[in-house]
Amino acid sequence: MRKETQKLLMLSVLGLISVNVAAQQQVKKDTIQNIDEVVVTALGIKRQDKSLGYVAEKVDGEEFTKTQNNNWAQALEGKVAGLKIQTAGAGPLGSAKITLRGSASMNLDNNQALIVVDGVPLGGTNTGTGNAAYGAGTGGDLPVDFGNNFNSINPDDIESVTVLKGATAGALYGSRGMHGAIMITTKSGKSKNGKVSVTFNSNTSFDSVLHWPDYQYEYGQGTLQKNTAGQFYYSYGASPDGVNTGSTSSAFGPKFNGQSYFQYDPTVEGQSLQRQAWRPYENNIKDFWEVGTTYSNNLSIESSTEKTAFRASLNYTKNNWMMPNTGFDRFNGALSIDHHASDKLHIVTKFSYNNTKSDNLPATGYNNQSISYFMIFQNPNVDLQWYRPIWKSGQNQIDQIHPFSSFIDNPYLIAYEMLNGLDKKFITGNVTANYKFAKNFDVMLRSGIELTDELRTTKRPYSSANYLQGYYREQQIKNSEFNTDVLFSYKNNFGKFGFNASAGGNLRYNEYTLNDYRATGLKIPGLYELTNGISLLTRVPQPRDKEMNSLYGLASLNYDNVWFFDLTARNDWSSALPKANRSYFYPSAATSVILSDIFGLKSNNFNFWKMRASWSMVGSDTDPYNLLQTYNASDFNNSAEVASIYLNPNLKPEMNTNIEAGMDFSFLKNRLTYGVTVYQSNTDNQIIPVPTLIETGYSTRIINAGEVRNRGIEMTLGAYPVKTKNFSWNVNANWSMNRNKILSLPSEFNGEPYTMSSVGGVVFFNAVVGGSLGDMYGAKLQRSPDGQVIYGSDGLTAKSTKIEYVGNAYARWRGGLQNTFKYKNISFSFSLDGQYGGMVYSQSHHKMSEQGKLENTLPGRDNPNGTFVGAGVVQNANGSFSTNTKAVALHTYYGDYYRRANIETNTFDASFIKLREATITYDFPQDLVKNLKMSNLSISLYGRNLLMWTKDFPLFDPEAATLNDSSITPGVEVGQLPTARTVGVQLNAKF
Repeated sequence: MRKETQKLLMLSVLGLISVNVAAQQQVKKDTIQNIDEVVVTALGIKRQDKSLGYVAEKVDGEEFTKTQNNNWAQALEGKVAGLKIQTAGAGPLGSAKITLRGSASMNLDNNQALIVVDGVPLGGTNTGTGNAAYGAGTGGDLPVDFGNNFNSINPDDIESVTVLKGATAGALYGSRGMHGAIMITTKSGKSKNGKVSVTFNSNTSFDSVLHWPDYQYEYGQGTLQKNTAGQFYYSYGASPDGVNTGSTSSAFGPKFNGQSYFQYDPTVEGQSLQRQAWRPYENNIKDFWEVGTTYSNNLSIESSTEKTAFRASLNYTKNNWMMPNTGFDRFNGALSIDHHASDKLHIVTKFSYNNTKSDNLPATGYNNQSISYFMIFQNPNVDLQWYRPIWKSGQNQIDQIHPFSSFIDNPYLIAYEMLNGLDKKFITGNVTANYKFAKNFDVMLRSGIELTDELRTTKRPYSSANYLQGYYREQQIKNSEFNTDVLFSYKNNFGKFGFNASAGGNLRYNEYTLNDYRATGLKIPGLYELTNGISLLTRVPQPRDKEMNSLYGLASLNYDNVWFFDLTARNDWSSALPKANRSYFYPSAATSVILSDIFGLKSNNFNFWKMRASWSMVGSDTDPYNLLQTYNASDFNNSAEVASIYLNPNLKPEMNTNIEAGMDFSFLKNRLTYGVTVYQSNTDNQIIPVPTLIETGYSTRIINAGEVRNRGIEMTLGAYPVKTKNFSWNVNANWSMNRNKILSLPSEFNGEPYTMSSVGGVVFFNAVVGGSLGDMYGAKLQRSPDGQVIYGSDGLTAKSTKIEYVGNAYARWRGGLQNTFKYKNISFSFSLDGQYGGMVYSQSHHKMSEQGKLENTLPGRDNPNGTFVGAGVVQNANGSFSTNTKAVALHTYYGDYYRRANIETNTFDASFIKLREATITYDFPQDLVKNLKMSNLSISLYGRNLLMWTKDFPLFDPEAATLNDSSITPGVEVGQLPTARTVGVQLNAKF
């Protein structure tokens, strides 16, 4: 049975002139998907998907609203082949790094996809605290996740997202499009019949910790000390039972077996007057964490007439995170006006405002001010409530309660007194004017702006481990980017040939300044003002301004709508490169062929067959001020110092050459679709720092060198196994694999590895010819030829001075699966995704194992002498091996076997599967809705990160990464904060 349906198609010629065409379409009742779908490509140009010679995956806006996230981008996880969302697990704002098709640059911070909103790129500049994640013993502070600009976007304002993969897809965006682009189109207001439409969404969600480490609560604090009777014992301070054993962070003490000892007594803030029961407090870490809450309300109003479409929205989000006294308030406002001033002039104006405020965001990493640090050092026999008063009696704001070590700060002091404040205002806006000179000739002028004004405050009270007299800091960040585009376009048909051409240019200017003020020591405790500082540091503002001018063009040819061919060209002039190399040119070519039309293969069972291929070269410049020697801000007031990097006045642009090919199929009246893509990209002339002789007065210099190759395959599958009047089942799956190989390195290394980055001085990301980006190096166990661990004569593992390959931080492959079931007014959907392979080094695992806090340290605890014999061999004088029989103290054995430098014993397989999302929605019957004077009403229950399956990762989440200053480094866990499991309810009403 066929039925005639009237469908309004919004066709766009290169995204410049939009026309409404009422098209009669013969649609069979069970036809599912329209293969002529329009997607947004580079520069905001709208194209039919079938005409593209590269991959452009579209994600509808409902994916970002059905399960609310503090960062909208996390809703993409597992839904797009080759896309990875990497967060640092550093708090509620959830800054993310989005990569497409793996990493291609040896500068590990330079592999992110470009975020584009309504055709205007977001600058994406992140500013860190200037602190490394591993800082214990060095004083100073820690990184804080203050969020990045694109996570400020209101998900309710998103109409759709198109993911452009690879250099060809993003070529027209130049340097920043080298690693692909995420094209966000926001809603513009298109109500029916010109009526005013009001939409209200209300969301409430609750967060709890997804997964806990395997803490042990069988043994308490201590290091296997014995009393005069030869028995293991515990004593907080010297007592009749023996010397003090209560100052250690280790949990190799007596077993909890009903005995009593002199312990800490909070009522006297010291040793108990009587022996107290020796018992575990099994929730002495978990009970610190609370159920987090997020409340979000969104109101939008839209209306449209024949000439004008209008939309305005307001959103308020209140988050109380799982860590006490942390969270944020976020306000979003957006306005869109789409107006046809005449038959020739079309003007679109969009504006958004975001204000994010927080009294406290958690610090992350391994240092005193981090709650992760406290969790590592908390002992099984210590009651969390002992820390509750925060301050010692009569010592308010002077001396904290931390009875077991002055290096371990009170957790409630961290939560309620060590505050990291934020007040961030983020504004974006653009005006686009399309003018039609003639039937086939038009011009687009677009100007966009991005403004960030951010104030950050850091408060540290008296008696904190790193700031005994307190500390206060203010960072004032101003960042602005201005983009102006002009694009002339011509289109025409010559018989069966269609021709479109566009040419234009872009002016981009970025201004950035950072003012940093630090008061070390406070004259009056608890008064956080710069004027209250004992010592005040004012850093000289250090700008990072940059300008880019560009010309570009696009020519598209098609024959009979079955063969399409595109050519693009772009030339950039970058202020960050020297005059001789400032100008660089790069082209691309792409083609697609609709084979099902050419060979007449269409039928009810075989609907569509497309073949596509593309080639491109894309250039990339560098950060500003890498050419001539400049001065850096100094720690001395109003002074500067010579930089330690020798800059290169002859830098050349980095170049990426990309080829890809693929096919797309559709079967069974478009109820089954399949796509496959293979690709290769080579990035050479990489801009990297290399060591130089210290006698030069510099530690490193910037050069062009090195080549990296990426190869990969992506597959997508979509199906409607069941589609009836009352019930439907839709399933989508994706799978991707990426391999990269380092083809060359700077000659200066003479075959030695190049260290791209390191964490904590023990994990090294080394580049070796023939190796891969993400390769992790460090110390490993020494093994005999048959694989047994070698021990020394002291009974401890044999040590090596050699740095060896441990594993790779990136997954072997990734996949995702989404299912949606609909029965009448009820729909249920769930999403699974995961990865196979990849390795994660865990600093927290090292420290908790060294201290006996995890279950993996229980073997040998019942040995009568408190000793342990490591399983392995010793090497004899003649080179042979014999079984190790040397017994060592249990705590000494575990402390050595899991020592921080031993990367092998603290590195784990990062494979996982997650039930990423699940949602059940009920749409109220239309009769009831109409009686309520509404057009739609629905309620949803949803969850995110509901379940996780992982082989052997012992900490919170194998999707671990480290926030180092502003960099997110995958493959290393240093003071990771817990991952949240979220459940919530959402009400959607439309009037």
